[in-house]
Amino acid sequence: MAALKPYHQLITTTIPFIYRSSSPKLSTTKMSASVSAITQRKLPVLLFDIMDTIVRDPFYHDIPAFFRMSMKELLDCKHPTAWIEFEKGLIDETELARIFFKDGRHFDLEGLKSCIYQGYSYIEGVEELLSTLKDNGYEIHAFTNYPIWYKMIEDKLKLSSYLSWTFCSCVIGKRKPDPHFYSEVLQHLDTEPQNCVFIDDRLKNIEAAKDAGIIGIQFKNADSLQQDLSLLGITFQNGKTKTQESRV
Repeated sequence: MAALKPYHQLITTTIPFIYRSSSPKLSTTKMSASVSAITQRKLPVLLFDIMDTIVRDPFYHDIPAFFRMSMKELLDCKHPTAWIEFEKGLIDETELARIFFKDGRHFDLEGLKSCIYQGYSYIEGVEELLSTLKDNGYEIHAFTNYPIWYKMIEDKLKLSSYLSWTFCSCVIGKRKPDPHFYSEVLQHLDTEPQNCVFIDDRLKNIEAAKDAGIIGIQFKNADSLQQDLSLLGITFQNGKTKTQESRV
């Protein structure tokens, strides 16, 4: 991966936001206040994937065990698009249960949800990292492919203590690496792509972000993520992450 440049070297203008007024008669005072509020936004905006970036994904171990199958067996017999449709909000969990297996077999949906819920946990070191970023005033959003069950993650781990569940595929109706998903994120944030840093464990999603002009970091672990963010000039003052504590 190419060396990361400090964030300030990646910004091409001194004022990264352009004020857009829908009213040509807006007073100078109101315009000045609005511009001031916009330019005070701390950059970059941080966009985090959730599964296997912040939260352990139960899919790879817990779900095959629940069905008493190997991963290969599960992949061979499950419906090829049901989960994707669920992630995009095109079907609800009742329909997911009906079509999950290609042969239409029934299973205990509530038991599966309980198994998944128990499997959610923070990846080591990431919660501390998120807490420090929040304490330093960074704007943090989830940017994730996940179904309505993201509410179970929130119920167990309280991610909203650190970030906003802003961009979930089940709400937006699109999944990464669809370029339209990235463009909707930028439109909602009302900022230029170089003002955003996206962190994801999947390289194809990072590549799609870079194609959209967004700074991308592939997640490996909390230590390497902190190092990559620091190289971009992102500060970790007024608090210590586990990485920093280990060096004291």
